[in-house]
Amino acid sequence: MARSEAVADDWIAVDWGTSSLRVWRMRGADAQEARRSAAGMGTLGRDGFEPALLELIADWVTGAPIPVLACGMVGAKQGWSEAGYRAVPCNPLGAPFHTVQANYPGLAVQIIPGLSQSDPADVMRGEETQIGGCLALDPGFSGTIGLPGTHMKWAQVSNGVVTGFTTTLTGELFALLSQGSVLRHGLGQGWDDAAFADGVLAMQAAPAGFATALFGIRARGLLGQESPDAARARLSGLVIGLELAATAAIWVDQPVTLIGEGRLADLYAQALALHGIQAAKMDNEATTLAGLIHARALLQEMQP
Repeated sequence: MARSEAVADDWIAVDWGTSSLRVWRMRGADAQEARRSAAGMGTLGRDGFEPALLELIADWVTGAPIPVLACGMVGAKQGWSEAGYRAVPCNPLGAPFHTVQANYPGLAVQIIPGLSQSDPADVMRGEETQIGGCLALDPGFSGTIGLPGTHMKWAQVSNGVVTGFTTTLTGELFALLSQGSVLRHGLGQGWDDAAFADGVLAMQAAPAGFATALFGIRARGLLGQESPDAARARLSGLVIGLELAATAAIWVDQPVTLIGEGRLADLYAQALALHGIQAAKMDNEATTLAGLIHARALLQEMQP
């Protein structure tokens, strides 16, 4: 799948998420400069996307029209222009790419479509580019790719094809429970690795006990049996552990690669290790850029 050597000419790579915008000035497969802003999809109306992009790249598009290839929430229904989905099983990246009618004459913008699954119903947007980048960086990989985030994605990959995927709302569930439930009164801001592991293993043993285990966090705190920091770690272990129990068929006995950095990716790696899985990790930005480069190469191959 590695075709970055086919990329030629100058172009601009764009990763447009819900909360941020990242751009790279590219020369072939080489990034010459990177910039970012907080102008994510969630902060913009439809008329705000082009000005937000130009604010970052105006000095890059002073000459002839330059190709711009974007991935992420920029192609969502609430984004600049809806890019649609490609149905799995399929390669993570491919036609049809969506063309945006920009007002500024120096922009020739295309958006990478997301992926969809009909049964069970699921969608992804942006992660397909990271998956494509993972496969560009590790062409022989077959197994499971996990993408930690507010909405965790588990993608099954075989011979360069995404055969299926599953999304969980684990990050959002943790936020709701830790900020909007009675548990919020007893949670600290620190951490306790043992309590996290206990939560993961409790769900491995008895996932049906999730609801009662949640109130157990409250009861331990009231009885002085657990510190607020341990309570926070236990809650995280319970929600991640419940997710792993629900998705075990996807990752058990499979090579697993996690795409992400920071604390959340580390927690998933720790939780998987408790199940006997030693997951590899790839950098979020590196896989995104590798996916954009690969998609650009595909576009160039399609040109007459």
